[in-house]
Amino acid sequence: MITVNGERHPWHAGLTVTQLLKEKNYVFPMIIVQINGAHVREEDYPAAPIADRDDVAVIHLITGG
Repeated sequence: MITVNGERHPWHAGLTVTQLLKEKNYVFPMIIVQINGAHVREEDYPAAPIADRDDVAVIHLITGG
């Protein structure tokens, strides 16, 4: 089990940031992902592993003026 934005989410072996974003249907054009407080670069999403019990934050950036 992992935590995503404060909610529990099932974990499975081989889970990456890209897979998690698809599973959670996060399609925002501008997001930031952190695993256990550490920033994950967007280009690393496909290979960035998420371990069992990790705390993941997916932050949707909003711009305005």
